Amino acid sequence: MNARETLANGLANLARRLRPGGVGVRRVESEEFWALRDVSLELAEGDVVGILGRNGAGKSTLLKLISRIMEPTTGEIRIRGRVGSLLEVGTGFHPDLTGRENIFLNGAILGMSRAEIRRKFDQIVAFSEIERFLDTPVKRYSSGMYVRLAFSVAAHLEPEILIIDEVLAVGDAAFQKKSLDRMSEVAAEGRTVLFVSHNLGLIRALCKRGILLEAGTVRFDGTAEDAVRTYLEGLEGSAAGELAPNVQRHGRGLVQLRRVEAGAPVDSGGGLESGRPARFVFETSPALPGLSCVFDIFDSLGQHVTYFDSANTSLDDGVDDTGESRFVCELDELLLLPGRYRVDVALNCDGELQEHVEGAAVIDVHDGTSGRRRIVAAPGYGSAFMHHRWVCPRGVGPNTPKP
Repeated sequence: MNARETLANGLANLARRLRPGGVGVRRVESEEFWALRDVSLELAEGDVVGILGRNGAGKSTLLKLISRIMEPTTGEIRIRGRVGSLLEVGTGFHPDLTGRENIFLNGAILGMSRAEIRRKFDQIVAFSEIERFLDTPVKRYSSGMYVRLAFSVAAHLEPEILIIDEVLAVGDAAFQKKSLDRMSEVAAEGRTVLFVSHNLGLIRALCKRGILLEAGTVRFDGTAEDAVRTYLEGLEGSAAGELAPNVQRHGRGLVQLRRVEAGAPVDSGGGLESGRPARFVFETSPALPGLSCVFDIFDSLGQHVTYFDSANTSLDDGVDDTGESRFVCELDELLLLPGRYRVDVALNCDGELQEHVEGAAVIDVHDGTSGRRRIVAAPGYGSAFMHHRWVCPRGVGPNTPKP
């Protein structure tokens, strides 16, 4: 931890101790925290494993241990074969070296000979799509370029074990698809793949086995399908309302999310219906100047549907000057298809994350109408509804009698 992080943490602890009604500064007690504890796993050659869990469950720590970036406090990790890992942007690259030089550096770290790297060099460069910038220092690369090159090296230097964290989300959609196809090819070659993602649809599609981590321990280890179902069941207890005492929070913590409400506007009553007005309320404590609220909506497979950001308010949006610590987001029409959705909430103050709560609420959207069109559940056909109209051939339509 550097000096800046140490100072920031110290100020956050001081602010928590000096909340209104407090008696002053109390001594900060040290607390022992285990990112992972009593985790015992055996992965066989050719396993394609998806690792699931909320933020802070220990997923990234597990991958860093397997990659030898960190050493375990107790216990041991036995690995047979070369490991290629892509855990975060820039892992294993030197910023002052060019893309060309970093390919050879990373290959050497993986234990490849110079001849082996040369044999794969053209494939790596072609896949990464950075030919024009191959002799540019990587510190001048965008995050997307960095990821493309890093993934290309990790996937093409034939490691026996390939480890991929959520970092692929940085790339564009076309490269993500190409990367996922490459991961499928690696798995088909009989290599071991460990894949961390919040996209549960990808976990189900790519992986045969799923490991669910919760608070640093293994909650479930079985088929990917069952792991996804167990994960979703764990979110169902987070219905809109007061947040559970054990909800996992991340951020500086000067502001906390206290309550989430979701439903129809006050004057209409009822729950959430497709095509009808909707109202989301987020209560925080306290309300600091510069505070903003962002909430994301995910479908039942963990795929991102949309997001709303209070920082994007327009001039005709209302401002509550009553002093209440509440953010209210109102929608004229909720154009989600009927089904169950997860709501994640983030509170930011002047660009700094104060609180992030994954699964702050689970909402159920019921059948509804938009205009005269009935909106009903359509499992497997997406999550959003769009306004549209049909122009049918003469003699064809809902009111045309059948012969």
